[in-house]
Amino acid sequence: MAHSRSLAIPFSVCCAAVALFAIMDATMKGLSLSIGLFNALFWRALTGSLLGIALMLLTRQRWPAPAVLRLHFLRGAVVSLMASLFFWALMRLPLAEAIALSFIAPLIALYLAALLLGERIERTAIVASLLGLLGVAVILSGRMQGGYDWDALLGAAAVLLSAVLFAWNLILQRQQAQLASPVEVAFFQHIVMFALFGLCAMTAGLVPGLAALRLDMPTFHSWLLIAMAAALAFTSLASFAWAYARAEAQYLIPVEYTAFIWAAIIGWLAFGERLTLSTLAGAGLIVAGCLIAARTRRPIEMHEGIA
Repeated sequence: MAHSRSLAIPFSVCCAAVALFAIMDATMKGLSLSIGLFNALFWRALTGSLLGIALMLLTRQRWPAPAVLRLHFLRGAVVSLMASLFFWALMRLPLAEAIALSFIAPLIALYLAALLLGERIERTAIVASLLGLLGVAVILSGRMQGGYDWDALLGAAAVLLSAVLFAWNLILQRQQAQLASPVEVAFFQHIVMFALFGLCAMTAGLVPGLAALRLDMPTFHSWLLIAMAAALAFTSLASFAWAYARAEAQYLIPVEYTAFIWAAIIGWLAFGERLTLSTLAGAGLIVAGCLIAARTRRPIEMHEGIA
């Protein structure tokens, strides 16, 4: 009984964090559709960096060692490309469908962990991976019925490529967790993204034909959404860090998949998106594969979402 009570608060905090991340994804989708993907990413990175600087000063964080700094830079670059692909896909896919496809990332991470960390892949994990791939195939088959929607298929491909980067991000996250605080990790993730997007903006000013990378000053309404997206990202990251510090990952990992429920609800309310049977069935297969894989070994924590 005492064990159940000790898990109740971290479990609830983790549930809230997943909901906040789903709202953040929806906010970024709306921003990308209204002011353009590059502007949404750049201005959110700037806002997140300013918030990170304030938190770094308030919590008196030390400057990281060179080896840790290199890890921050690498992960920031990976997350920049990962986020660009994911939010580009969100502009072309329903929110729930994109989230469902992104659930394949923990299964990909199993193989990256074997490649990069020398971990052994168990037979059950291979079966789980095949189950996850079947789920992806079911979701994509729904896209191909009655005619090819190439724009949506490109969006699905972008989500899957983003999931590969997200899997690499999970490996880097495991390395970062033992070397830096959550505030430090969040700050450098945003500042590296801001620097990279800033370089892209300067390049666009010098190279003709890169109008998609042109920066425009957001309106007051857009600034509110940008600030909201940055605050949601930081709050959810901090909530995840708090929850995972107080409960084992095996108890919290299943909570991650409630993101699909939130995405379906928010997608319907905010964008009028319908949940198809193929998306629901495919998501079920992918989640089943992830849960089977998680039970065979210490779960790879996936609680930073698409940032």
